[in-house]
Amino acid sequence: METLIIGLLIPLLGTMLGSAFVFMMKDGLSPRVQKALLGFASGVMVAASVWSLLIPSMDMVADSGKWAVFPAAVGFLMGMGFLLMIDCLTPHLHLGTDRPEGLPAHLSRTAMLALAVTIHNLPEGMAVGVVFAGAENGISNISLASAVAVSLGIAIQNIPEGAIISMPMRAAGNSRWRSFVIGSLSGVVEPIGALCVMLLASFLMPVLPYMLAFAAGAMIYVVIEELIPEASGGPHSNLSTIGFAVGFVLMMVLDVVMG
Repeated sequence: METLIIGLLIPLLGTMLGSAFVFMMKDGLSPRVQKALLGFASGVMVAASVWSLLIPSMDMVADSGKWAVFPAAVGFLMGMGFLLMIDCLTPHLHLGTDRPEGLPAHLSRTAMLALAVTIHNLPEGMAVGVVFAGAENGISNISLASAVAVSLGIAIQNIPEGAIISMPMRAAGNSRWRSFVIGSLSGVVEPIGALCVMLLASFLMPVLPYMLAFAAGAMIYVVIEELIPEASGGPHSNLSTIGFAVGFVLMMVLDVVMG
């Protein structure tokens, strides 16, 4: 039980640590550093989607032969579609832009920035929740160690994300503490989402392969829709490519070694 609680909270702690950079740095992150960190986060999420979610999804129904890919394919597309719907309906504002997305709403800039981050972090929480649900329910190809690896990998990529959120908040005129709190709160949705998925998974074990792939699809949507465009635009895009490679390999190694 203690391992479960710690596993659910590790990603939030990563976000809080990254948000705390606002107390240690006077200036915001340079564009080069941001590109490298966004690429790193993309690599971690893609590797986690493949090794920790899609492959276990197919392994769970391996006795189905060629049809073992069906739950992974359906769940993946459902995850992509779910995030697309959330993206279209939720009013939000991405960092570095002044053009809100989603349904029109009379919300402050800070509130819409926070909603954008919430959309981003939701699938990460879902991924953590579904792998822990598999481990807790004795799924043979999902160990507790591999679930902790997913949680740890997402926490590592949450560190730069927390900094990317809190530093612009400070640059926009917010106090250091306010910027830290906003950055930290952006990660609260992850343990909440993970817990909700775990509670549902205990009643829906037959569809766990679909849920694993669903989380993968939701994470890949975030990578393609938000992280890669932000990381590859403008000069020095090769830094995001290097960051992606480092993040991908790190998450792959964590999953294989700890799994």
